[in-house]
Amino acid sequence: METSCCCGQYPLREIIQPIVERNGRDPSMLIQILHETQEAMGYLPQDVQQCIADELKMPPAEVYSVVTFYSRFTMTPKGLHTISVCLGTACYVKGAEAIIEKLKKTLAVGSGQTTADGVFTLDICRCVGACNKAPVVYVDNDQHEFVTPELMVEILSHYRDDQEYSAAESIVDPGLPEQEEAQL
Repeated sequence: METSCCCGQYPLREIIQPIVERNGRDPSMLIQILHETQEAMGYLPQDVQQCIADELKMPPAEVYSVVTFYSRFTMTPKGLHTISVCLGTACYVKGAEAIIEKLKKTLAVGSGQTTADGVFTLDICRCVGACNKAPVVYVDNDQHEFVTPELMVEILSHYRDDQEYSAAESIVDPGLPEQEEAQL
């Protein structure tokens, strides 16, 4: 029996075969194939990895080792929005740990977990290269700068209330004058 995709509507091969073919059925393109598959399906569970391994004629353990090595891949479903808090040195020194604690308490999740309503997933990441704007938090692809725990709660409310919210509409903390022109 053919395994179905995450929504149960399509057989996995209908989703994965075109991705593999677009990448020339080349095992050296595994990372690209995994990225495209995760974008299409949201995550890379074991049955998806098996299907990719079959299509590329490679051992499933090789696919699994790549999926588990790179932090951008996930084997579990993510929320509608992924919150990534930078814990690089500058962000850590400027209060990222307090932001993480506030998020854990507010969302009732730990690192790597998704809220019960499926809206947010909390992740921790290393340096994002924006040390002069620390602490930095990404929500999806939106970079929020000079974040405080209180400001993080406001940012979350915008994502929860408005699916079209972006960092360009973010709130500026009046307590930080250097932030006036920065997009949170």
